Amino acid sequence: MTGQQTINWDSIAKVLVEHSAKVAEGDRVAIAMTELHAYPLTLALYRRCVEAGAYPQVQLLSAELKDTVLRHGSSQQVSWVPELEAHTMDWADVYFGLRGAANLYAHHDIAPDVLVAHQAAMGTISAHRWEKTRWCLVRIPDETMAVAARTSATELSTMFARACTIDWDVYSKRWQQLADWLTASHEIALVGEHTHLTFTTRGRRWVVFAGEKNLPDGEIATAPVVESVNGHISFNLPGVLGGRIVEGIRLRWKDGVLTDATAHTNQEYLRRVLDTDEGASLLGEFGIGVNPEINRFSYDILYDEKMVGTVHAALGRAYPECGGTNQSSIHWDIIHDMRQGDTLYADGQPLDISDSSLTAPTRDHSENG
Repeated sequence: MTGQQTINWDSIAKVLVEHSAKVAEGDRVAIAMTELHAYPLTLALYRRCVEAGAYPQVQLLSAELKDTVLRHGSSQQVSWVPELEAHTMDWADVYFGLRGAANLYAHHDIAPDVLVAHQAAMGTISAHRWEKTRWCLVRIPDETMAVAARTSATELSTMFARACTIDWDVYSKRWQQLADWLTASHEIALVGEHTHLTFTTRGRRWVVFAGEKNLPDGEIATAPVVESVNGHISFNLPGVLGGRIVEGIRLRWKDGVLTDATAHTNQEYLRRVLDTDEGASLLGEFGIGVNPEINRFSYDILYDEKMVGTVHAALGRAYPECGGTNQSSIHWDIIHDMRQGDTLYADGQPLDISDSSLTAPTRDHSENG
C-alpha cells in the first residue's frame, strides 16, 4: 500500500510485544488481522511473539465479511455473538487487534437497527477482551483512511509511525504527574459557547494510557461518577461508530440520566445506539488526548482521541481501572476539540490542554471546591 513502505513494521511489533502486552514465554497470543493490508504488521508481530517463546495464532477479519452479514444475514445472524471470537478470549493470554481501515460510508444504506444489533454483539466480544486478556488494538493506515483524513497515505503513515514509537517511558512519567494532579481534584467542568458539562470524579482515578491498550496511544482518562453528570455538550467533531458517521451530536444529562440527544445527521442511529442497553446512555469515560504526534482529525477513534487539544466522552462501558462501574455492550468515544474556545476546569482551575508538553499545574488552593 502506498505510504506503508515508510513504516518500520518491526519497530511497531517490538513496541507491541515488549511494551504494550509484555509477551512472555508460554503466552497464548491471538492476533486478529483485519484487512489484508494488516499483513506486514501481522508477520512482524508473529515473528516477535515466536522469538519471545509465545504461541501466536492468527485470525482473518474484514469489512467485506461484516458487510455480507449485515446485508444478507437474518436478524439472528446479525445479532449473533461470534462463538470462535468469544472462545478466543477464553483461550488467549494476549490479544492483538490489528485493524485495517475501511470505507466509512460502506454501510450508509444499512438500516440503523441492523447496525446497532451487530454493534451490540461485537461489544460483547470487546467486553470479554477487556476482562480476560492483556490486549492492544492497532489501526493501520492506508489509502482509504488517508482520504478520510484529507491527507496523503505517506503523511498519514508517517504520523502513525511517529505516534507509535515515541519514548513511552518519558511521556508516561510526565502524563502520570498530570493524572495524579487530576485524581486529587474532584469537580470537573467543561465550559464553552455551546457546552456546559459538570461531573465529579471523587473516589475515581485518572489513568494514563501510554501504549498498552492502543497504538497509537496517549490519553489520560477517568470514569465520572454517573449520578453527578449534569449539563450539556455539543460535540464539534463527528461521532463514528460501527461504520456510521453522526454529525452535530448534542447530549444533555440531569443527575446522570440522559434527557436529550440530537444530531444533525443519523439521529435515528444515535438514538438506537443509546437504547442498546441500560448503560449505553450513561457517561462511562472522560479523557484528554496527549500524544504530541497526532496532529490531524482522521475520522478514526484510535487516532483522534489521542490528539493534543481534544477531550473525549465515551457513552457506555467504563474502564474498571478508573474505578468506573457502568456496564454496557457499547463503548462509544466521541471527540470534542477544545481549541475552538472551550475550557476544561478541575476544581475551578482552568487547564491548558493544547500544549503537547502538558504538565501538572500548580494547584490554586483558593479555587478548590
